[in-house]
Amino acid sequence: MHIHILGICGTFMGGLAALAREAGHTVTGCDAGVYPPMSDQLRALGIDLIEGYGADQLALKPDVFVVGNVVSRARAADGAPKFPLMEAILDAGARYTSGPQWLAEQVLQGRHVLAVAGTHGKTTTTSMLAWILEDAGRQPGFLIGGVPLNFGVSARLGGPPRPEPKADSDRPLFVIEADEYDTAFFDKRSKFVHYRPRTAVLNNLEFDHADIFDDLAAIERQFHHLVRTVPASGRVVVNALEESLQRVIAQGCWSELRSFGSAVADFAATGEPEHFRVLHRGQPVAEVAWNLSGVHNQLNALAAIAAAEHVGVPPERAAAALARFESVKRRMEVRGRIARDGGEIVIYDDFAHHPTAIRTTLDGLRRRIGPGERILAVFEPRSNTMKLGTMKAQLPWALESADLAFCHAGGLDWDARAALAPLTSRAQVADDLPTLVHQVTQTARAGDHIVCMSNGSFGGVHGRLMESLVAAGDDARLAVALPRT
Repeated sequence: MHIHILGICGTFMGGLAALAREAGHTVTGCDAGVYPPMSDQLRALGIDLIEGYGADQLALKPDVFVVGNVVSRARAADGAPKFPLMEAILDAGARYTSGPQWLAEQVLQGRHVLAVAGTHGKTTTTSMLAWILEDAGRQPGFLIGGVPLNFGVSARLGGPPRPEPKADSDRPLFVIEADEYDTAFFDKRSKFVHYRPRTAVLNNLEFDHADIFDDLAAIERQFHHLVRTVPASGRVVVNALEESLQRVIAQGCWSELRSFGSAVADFAATGEPEHFRVLHRGQPVAEVAWNLSGVHNQLNALAAIAAAEHVGVPPERAAAALARFESVKRRMEVRGRIARDGGEIVIYDDFAHHPTAIRTTLDGLRRRIGPGERILAVFEPRSNTMKLGTMKAQLPWALESADLAFCHAGGLDWDARAALAPLTSRAQVADDLPTLVHQVTQTARAGDHIVCMSNGSFGGVHGRLMESLVAAGDDARLAVALPRT
């Protein structure tokens, strides 16, 4: 089969392209931004990429066009379509489908799908679960919205599906990050309703994606659509601490239910997030000692352990695997260390962009380093929800654990200075990246931890800060630099 993917350089669609290529399909694709690292990764797989959405690509005559949710029927100011290829596909009556639908039909069918949903922590929890299963010798396939360091790739097929499995244990495993964002311009359901999991993790649920959801109740409804698709022999793993998820389950659950997080949940934890005991219905069954920090990662681990148990991996084996879990790129990833004034400045890259994710990220770091060292939070409100200003009032709360906060406000339609005013002198705002780098450079000193948070590339701010900090110190030098791969 020849598939041509519209929006191929997105994280999800790029992973889908890799899976399709591994499965033996001919894959081509286009995007408005064909640039590294995704473009290099795809071309290394033998996938031809085209810049832009020109209607002439219709002449490729693939068996099906796979349409990413970046594509719309929008028009430019002059009335011309922003995606002329899509208009040509519609006019020609050519066959097209969404990425999640193609994945469900061509990859997930016949596999035991373990889907991880939630506002926060999807990528990390999905990576944990995939690694637990890999460490247990189960060779799972996976599609993850990031690059787990234990694997070095974001997607792989795993074992092939067996025809007409006689038992659920005969099904090969596939772990997928289950996003609640909409599927395509022609299918406004959440992506995850296509995946038909036999094990579903509901990690947490807050309001997000204000560009497509009116309120929290609308997202809860989509989560319940996911619950409806889990068979009676399946398992729903739910965070017992989340009232929103309790409302979802109260709408009806027809599968085995396992809870985690609270003291009376099926799976609970005692001890510090860096070293804790796992309790199953009040009885200690395992112990996790690892390099990750933060209560959020402790909860992620409990969710992964509960999901893995459903496919036969005992909690003790899962906990042992987590001791060797190496986290995910862009999840508190150290990008560089600057030796300066007898100490060092550490620069991190993190994907946090929702206020709750920002807070949990900074809280986790504060717990690890203690009160004696400073945290400088450098962030850009880049997600669609943050750009709309829907959660601007939560930013001072999100940044409480930081000693200083630096906001890149370029392109926002709301006043970041007013939103951060409760932080008084602890917050600075810059309208462009050079100003932001200058502000941080003038303030940073030995012993500081600089956490750069964005769900985009942030204009390469990590490298710019490293260069600027080295140039600003008489004895400064770049002790460690970890380049993006």
